[in-house]
Parts: sequence; C-alpha cells; structure tokens
Amino acid sequence: MSASNSSAGRLPRLLALVPYLLARPGIPIDEAAADFEVTPRQLRKDLELLWMCGLPGYGPGDLIDLSFEGETVTVTFDAGMSRPLRLTAAEATALLVALRALAETPGVADKAAVRRAVAKIEAAVGQAQPAGVAVGLAVREAPETAPIRDAVSDGVLRGRALRLRYYTPSRDEVTDRVVDPMRMLLVEGRSYLEAWCRLADGVRLFRLDRIDGVEVLDEPASPPPHAEPTDTSEGLFRPDPSQRTAVLVLEPDARWVAEYYPVDGVTELDEGRARVLFRYADTPWMVRLLLGLGGEVHVEQPAELVEAVARQAGAALRRADHLPAT
Repeated sequence: MSASNSSAGRLPRLLALVPYLLARPGIPIDEAAADFEVTPRQLRKDLELLWMCGLPGYGPGDLIDLSFEGETVTVTFDAGMSRPLRLTAAEATALLVALRALAETPGVADKAAVRRAVAKIEAAVGQAQPAGVAVGLAVREAPETAPIRDAVSDGVLRGRALRLRYYTPSRDEVTDRVVDPMRMLLVEGRSYLEAWCRLADGVRLFRLDRIDGVEVLDEPASPPPHAEPTDTSEGLFRPDPSQRTAVLVLEPDARWVAEYYPVDGVTELDEGRARVLFRYADTPWMVRLLLGLGGEVHVEQPAELVEAVARQAGAALRRADHLPAT
C-alpha cells in the first residue's frame, strides 16, 4: 500500500480537502488530485468518504455537502471544516463517533479505510469516550438502495442519460421518465439525483430511495444550457403556490411521516409528539394517508381537510355497521 493510501497519509488529506476545495470552487478533479499527489481515482474515493461525513445528528448542517458537475467538484457546505483542523479532544470524539457510525453504514465502499482512520485518531488522542453526544447513522438509506445508487453514480460519472421509474409520494404516483443527470447531492442524510427531467421539462431532484428502477442509457446526458443547479443553502424544498399546507400533530408511532415526506416547521411536543407543516397537492390522497394513520395523527388545519377526514371516517363507520357480525 502506498503512503498516500495508508491511514497515516489519508487522514491528513481528508482533513485538508474541505478547506482546499472551499478556496477553489469548481476545480477539476484531475487538478486537485495532482495537488495532493494522488490519482484521480483515489481522490474520488476520498470525496465519496467525505460526502457521507459530518457532525453527529440528523438536522440541517450536519453533513459535508459536495456538488459534482462533470469532472469538477465544489463544496456547498463544509460542516465547520473551513480550515485545516487541529483537533481538540471534543472534536476528536465527535469525529470518532461519526466515523464509527459510517463504518456500519450500508453501501460504504471502503470500510477498511474508515476503520484505519478511526485507529489513527485513537492512536493520536487516546480512547476517547463519547459524552452527551447524540449519534445516528450519517446516511438514512436501506441496503437495497445500493444498486440504485451505483447505477445513478455510473450515469453521472459517465455523462449518460438515465431512464427512471420514480415514486412521487405527494401524488401517490409512479412515473417513467428519462432524465439528463447534472449532479448527486447528499443533504440531511438523504441522497438525491439532480437532473433535467424531459417529462417535466425542468430541473428536478429525485430522492434515491424513491427510485424503483434505473437504466443507464447509451445516449449522452444533455441538460440544456439554461438548466441551473438547485440552491440548497436554505434547504431543498420551497413552497409551491399550487400546494396546500396541513398542520398535523404526530404521535410517536407516526413520527416516520416526518422522515419519509417533506415537511416544514417541526415543533417538538411533550411525550414524543411533534407538530409539522405538511404540504400536499391532492386532497383525496391526503385524506387516505391520514385515515391510514388512524389515531396516530391529529389534523389541526386547514378546516376543509379536517372536514374531509371526518366525512370519510364517518362514511367508513356507517359501512362497517352494515357488515355481518363474525
């Protein structure tokens, strides 16, 4: 193993990469690799590792965010690593916690390198024990998402169009579409493909765990010149005037709703409950979702949604009264 690929050589490079890239937005990967005296392939592996690192937790601003466009890379969020680090004991502990979680994350290509980095930090600062640190896996994806990620990454890196079968939860709809990849994003623990969607005739973000199937096509990706990357500095989602907003109180067993669907304004309540703002486009679909949650959700607003849910629930109870006893 070369010195540049050993844990002793790789860890300082990983810590220096973020401030280096911050000072050189849009730098070609080949040029950055030459500056660090590694191969472009090795630098890509380093970037893939950085892409899933950051501070422990699930909130915005926890994870390093990189933007890949063609053969260039830009840091869009540095997770506090804006200068080469000289780690304090607390910082080393946080880094150890994040790396240990990363080592157990499905889909990480080079787990051995992560473990070597952990060993290197432990050797430098001792066996740091986390104290009062809330920890969660950096990437919230099921193992079955790995083949989708690999195929999408292949299309992005080779500049090929993709055929997607995609589920849109707000419309409860599965569509087939051809897209021209622009970049991949990792935001708030979720992986996204940003691409020009030929069906929608615009730039769209596709969450990888909602892609049911993907095919890398032979034709080159060709997003139009006016296709602009999404500004993620204030979050991924923007209010859509065509959508309605519901105020929901989720019981603990329904907290998954806030993880699976895009929600705003999460307010923690007592006994593990949460109040969220839920945007939706189709009222009948929203009513079906809420009825399926039963007593685990309470609708506060809007009044017309409250009435629609009550009306459908009442109709279901009346139908149940006519069922034969068992």
